[in-house]
Amino acid sequence: MESLYSWLMASVVIIEDEQRIRELVARVLADRGHDVESTATAMEGLQAVVRVSPELVILDMGLPDLDGTELLKMIRAVSAVPIIVATARNEDRDVIRTLDAGADDYLVKPFSVDQLEARVRAVLRRTGTEGRPGPLMVGDLLIDVAAREARLDGEPLDLSPKEFDVLRFLAERRDEVVSKRELLAEVWRQPYGGSEKTVDVHISWLRKKLGESAAESRYLQTVFGVGVKLVAPGE
Repeated sequence: MESLYSWLMASVVIIEDEQRIRELVARVLADRGHDVESTATAMEGLQAVVRVSPELVILDMGLPDLDGTELLKMIRAVSAVPIIVATARNEDRDVIRTLDAGADDYLVKPFSVDQLEARVRAVLRRTGTEGRPGPLMVGDLLIDVAAREARLDGEPLDLSPKEFDVLRFLAERRDEVVSKRELLAEVWRQPYGGSEKTVDVHISWLRKKLGESAAESRYLQTVFGVGVKLVAPGE
């Protein structure tokens, strides 16, 4: 088992007010070799994120001292750390609101240990530095996979972790039409279920940051009824 998890070990901050869940999550992750710090309130959690600079945050949305969405925004103001949200709400509007605030993935309560481990592995795979992959070029768009940075015409793009993951995946498949279901499976790790609205929202955000719109697309081209593809303008 050690070989499976060795390159995935990370420092993790858990922000969860329910003691039973907090201790269970901490124990499971510590048993897998992760360096874990857990807190019960939003303010303690924010302080831990600033102090520890973790590689992953697991955040409960129902905290006693601050709404989880507000804490998400506060963490995003100081860190690009990947965040998995644990929530009892799974309506589309709640999921979109959570992703909009900066979450990278989410777990719906009650969740199993297997689900927790799978989400953690998936996020660490997507955001890890296994090897040093080279940059991807699409026209004047540069995606530095190792540094998790993107530049357009030499200027840095202010992308969320999930926006970067979508852009990277499309760049790796440049000129190929990728379906929303495939994006959900490969980027969000949701081969079944999941809302395609989530993909629509992230594609819309990417268009704005690339300085384009659905009506006047340059890099992101929609193939109606099929999916979206990333192309170099003029090609």
